[in-house]
Amino acid sequence: MILRNIQKTVSIMGILEDFAAFVVFQILGMSKEDALAEALNFFIYDSIKVSLLLIIAIFIVSIIRTFITRERVRKILGGKKEGIGNVLAALLGIPTPFCSCSAVPLFIGFVESGIPLGVTFSFLIASPMVNEIAIALLLGLVGWKITALYIGTGLLIAIIGGIIIGRLHLEDQIEKEVYELTVTKTKEKKMNWKKRIEFAKQQTKQICLRVIPYVLLGIGVGALVHGFVPVGFLADFAGKNNPFAVPIAVLIGIPLYSNAAGTIPIVQALMSKGMALGTALALMMSITALSFPEMIILRRVIKPKLLAIFIGILAVSFVLVGLLFNAILG
Repeated sequence: MILRNIQKTVSIMGILEDFAAFVVFQILGMSKEDALAEALNFFIYDSIKVSLLLIIAIFIVSIIRTFITRERVRKILGGKKEGIGNVLAALLGIPTPFCSCSAVPLFIGFVESGIPLGVTFSFLIASPMVNEIAIALLLGLVGWKITALYIGTGLLIAIIGGIIIGRLHLEDQIEKEVYELTVTKTKEKKMNWKKRIEFAKQQTKQICLRVIPYVLLGIGVGALVHGFVPVGFLADFAGKNNPFAVPIAVLIGIPLYSNAAGTIPIVQALMSKGMALGTALALMMSITALSFPEMIILRRVIKPKLLAIFIGILAVSFVLVGLLFNAILG
């Protein structure tokens, strides 16, 4: 069954490749040696492929979300101690919707529920970094091996980062107002499968309409890089032999405000031109997990010391991951 599904996937991808080539070289009559033709072929193929994978991934995760609501996450994590709590928090972060605007209410809700600070941060790290959009894009653009690598390292960073913050006992670094605020608890409605599917359809439509423009923009930039930048162009200053490439990539990524939809297609194109895998992973993680707006909003509920420690732990983790994978895989 698995082999048959893989064969079907390969067949569909082949059809998409043929379609893109037919449009560019047959209908438009462009030359295969033309850089613009190569860029356009890349854009058409990846846009269709990634959009299809995105729709499928969002629909499946939306079904899962009907079973894992925010209230249920708080109940599951409530009372969990260090270790198992951090692992559960990181895993629950994947299917749970998270954005900068939800950071504060989630944080308040976790504190109010008595969830340990370290466990809370494991969730806050994993949720924006490892989500269905990132997974779908990575699968479509760089394959399942790098996708699995990204998910595994992302979860590991979330777990270890949360444990470190928990061991530092920084509860005094939470703003006093947080303990005075309460989050309105909504009563969970029971859903049958018909309602779950309808919810998944609505979520898929809403998220795709919001995200796909970023996907197309990212793929467009990636297509230009793919078509016009020479192969090996980044090998000297972003390759595995440059020890400063990873720290510089992380420093560049931290202040950037983007999401996985706009970031991953560009990074994939940069990898095809010589950027080392570890450098690319570090750049992706720093952009998606340390977005500037999220840091500003988190400052409303945590003091500067804890925020600085949070940013520092993640930045160092991303650098170490990048250097490690550059050394092992290149």
